[in-house]
Amino acid sequence: MDEKFFNTAGPGKENKHYIVDPLRRVGYDEIPNLIRQERYFVLYAPRQTGKTTSLLAMVGQINGEGRDWSTPWPIRRLSK
Repeated sequence: MDEKFFNTAGPGKENKHYIVDPLRRVGYDEIPNLIRQERYFVLYAPRQTGKTTSLLAMVGQINGEGRDWSTPWPIRRLSK
């Protein structure tokens, strides 16, 4: 297996990169309650801080529980 490294481009992959647990990092414990209450949440942070990695981990967790189904839907500001 190749040696792990710090990723600076794209989502982190646990088998390839050093990463902090993305679910713990964003406080995932509260998010399922927001979903069940039909509320929303925002991942807001500077560039390259793990937003996409956290979102993909949440999608995997939600889909793995079998109760709900999720897919990432990134919303970006459109430039002129």
